[in-house]
Amino acid sequence: MKGRARFLDTRPLRSSRPFRHLWIGTSASQLGSQVTTVAVLAQVWDLTGSTVGTGVIGLATGLPMVLFGLLGGTLADSVDRRALVRATTAGQLLVAAGLSVQALAGNRNVLLLLALVAAGAACGALGAPARRTFPVRLLPAGQVAAGLALTNLSFQVAMLAGPALAGLIIARWTLPAAYAAQAVAMVVSMLAVIRLPAMRPDGTDTKVARRRPERGGWRIVLRRPTLWGSMATDLSATLLAMPVALFPLVDEIRFGGNPQTLGLFLSAVAVGGITAGLLSGAVTRRRRGGLVQLCAAGMWGLALTGFGLAGPLWAALGCLAVAGAADTVSVITRSALVQLETPDAYRGRVSSVEHVIGVAGPELGNFRGGLMASATSASFALAAGGLSATLAVAAVAASNASLRAYRTPPADQSTGPETVDASRTRPEHAGTQ
Repeated sequence: MKGRARFLDTRPLRSSRPFRHLWIGTSASQLGSQVTTVAVLAQVWDLTGSTVGTGVIGLATGLPMVLFGLLGGTLADSVDRRALVRATTAGQLLVAAGLSVQALAGNRNVLLLLALVAAGAACGALGAPARRTFPVRLLPAGQVAAGLALTNLSFQVAMLAGPALAGLIIARWTLPAAYAAQAVAMVVSMLAVIRLPAMRPDGTDTKVARRRPERGGWRIVLRRPTLWGSMATDLSATLLAMPVALFPLVDEIRFGGNPQTLGLFLSAVAVGGITAGLLSGAVTRRRRGGLVQLCAAGMWGLALTGFGLAGPLWAALGCLAVAGAADTVSVITRSALVQLETPDAYRGRVSSVEHVIGVAGPELGNFRGGLMASATSASFALAAGGLSATLAVAAVAASNASLRAYRTPPADQSTGPETVDASRTRPEHAGTQ
């Protein structure tokens, strides 16, 4: 492999104008979302002065994401996916405008604010499964992982830069300006979606998709070893070893409760993710996606075990950076595998399953970590969780030969609807490889 092939693979941006438009719009919305997250947190804290109040933000976003994500998967296999994402993006734009107006009006009703947050989360979740199917329809099979790596990199940059940008905007121009920044970002996202080609689901009976959605996503996942193995790997890693809820306790016990150290924990994860993204060419050009995901998920567990046992700050931050890098590699390879292995007729519903696992796994994992730490200690909860995750991933690897042996299609094979084998869109063929 040539040296430059190890770095970020930018072929999708050069070869596909529609994907380039999508990437720009998605990057803008991700940055705007991070700015809004900080603004909402600041406003709820100002209105309530309570950690319970700020904790309710999680419910206001998490519940709509799960409920409307499942509905969005069914819709994505029933209508033009571009039209669905266009409508939900318009909804997010209206919510951003509403947030700006309520902040300008000096709103003191926290329920109104949370209702707007929930509406924005519902719109985003409704369009998320359809949006996940775009790269595989816009890129050749050999570039799908690279396209997802680019999207993940923009997310990691938004995670790192968004909160800092939000703080700057709020400090200089107050909350309405932060919400207005999200509205501008959604305008950019809307323009990008409008410029995409129409993308109706291929090879599906939309009446059946609406009437019997349960026959779609979950059935396909359970019938394809590569799909359930990939999702089980992700769920094992997040459910058993999610560390974020323990960051404040670790900071207080080991490092004196310094807020700057707490921020460094989060930044270390983002830096690791960005680094992995910049070097993702070494991953996205490999065809053994299943094996790469298994190794990355195992590394995530081992790195968090190291974080739980690390003494010096530099060692703790190093372990978190490795964990962030492993997480990025795992997300990229899993996302590509799921999209490439799913018949287009079912991609919306399977994407909704992936969405729910991606939302519920980390939240339940944080809850598990908090309970275990309260009964034992933060170090034990982190180390035991990390080792458990690694062992669970090893169990998936040992029991799922299809995932271990999985190879992405050749680089020049198209993934558009014109190449879909109709026989693979029927449930009775879902278990074949």
